[in-house]
Amino acid sequence: MGDGRRIVYWIRRLSEIAVVGWLGMMLLVDMAVAAKDGGPQWLVPITGAAGIVAVALRRRWRLEGFAALAGMSVAVTVVLAVTATPGAPGSAETGALLVLTIGVLRHVDPVRRAAVMCVVALVVLMAEGGWRLSDGSGLAFSFLLFAGWSTATGIGGYLRFQQERRDEAVHAVRRAERLELARELHDLVAHHITGIVVQAQAARTVAETKPEAVVPALDAIAGAGGDALGAMRRLVTVLRAQEEAARTPGTSLADLRHLTERFSVNGQRVAFEIGQGIDDHTLPPEVMTTLHRVLREALTNIRKHAPGASWIEAALRLADRVAVLRVSNFGSASDPRLSRLGGGFGLVGMAERVEALGGRLYAGPTPEGAWEVVAEFPLP
Repeated sequence: MGDGRRIVYWIRRLSEIAVVGWLGMMLLVDMAVAAKDGGPQWLVPITGAAGIVAVALRRRWRLEGFAALAGMSVAVTVVLAVTATPGAPGSAETGALLVLTIGVLRHVDPVRRAAVMCVVALVVLMAEGGWRLSDGSGLAFSFLLFAGWSTATGIGGYLRFQQERRDEAVHAVRRAERLELARELHDLVAHHITGIVVQAQAARTVAETKPEAVVPALDAIAGAGGDALGAMRRLVTVLRAQEEAARTPGTSLADLRHLTERFSVNGQRVAFEIGQGIDDHTLPPEVMTTLHRVLREALTNIRKHAPGASWIEAALRLADRVAVLRVSNFGSASDPRLSRLGGGFGLVGMAERVEALGGRLYAGPTPEGAWEVVAEFPLP
């Protein structure tokens, strides 16, 4: 686990502890009120304790916890109203219900169900403020509870909107990446099929001395290759639309080195190292094109988010039949927006492409203080 992810993990844990502690302090207030009034008022802190449990377990049982707390709150309100017992709204009970309302509005699908549950929470809170108090303070408490509910629904709605925006952006990036990957795969496969067709036609010419044994097989190879190539071109024409995409069969190590040299001319200096045992025939064409894309995206991110980097190192090495590309920049603090993999949509696209080939992508800070992007590709 990287340092950035560890920090995010502990921030979440501390926030959970803070919420539970805040509700626990409210529960102490409810217990003091119950000790003073006695009787059915003790049902209020009991409901508050149940609400704290529901908040602590809301990630696992969100709907069940919300329904249980709402049902208990309504039951307590009815008991206090029927017995004509002067009571007070439970602060822990109310706080837990508002926290659960935020989570419901943010996570529950579809949004229609989340909206219905938010209305249920409003009804429960209004009943709590209006029916438990026998004097004229019920209206004032109802107004305060409504203000709290409005704040909770506003927070939950905003968080849901941001999450949906991010999901849509990630989906768009992945869809575009898959389309581009489909184009490149088409170019690669088309290149090989073209070679098969050419070789088959050449063999057909050479094999004219014994046509009875070779010509039928070669005709079948040439026909199958030509049909497959035509079908793939017709299919990818829809993907290409009117774009002028290159039809090159892939990239080479020279292209990777040229990319780093061109970046060094226009920006920070890049030291690029290719390890022993790696040449243009070592890596499959689809891995080469993906390496080129990852290297280009990593250098672009450095120029965009770390313009003050004093030194950049890029290395492509082979270890245990795994090709590893490592790009590191030194002398510049990492951009907080890229502190984890999901922070940048370019990283999402790179991860999508690497994982499509069975590899793995990591991006994050190193113990030495650098920012590093590592892509691993298992080789056949």
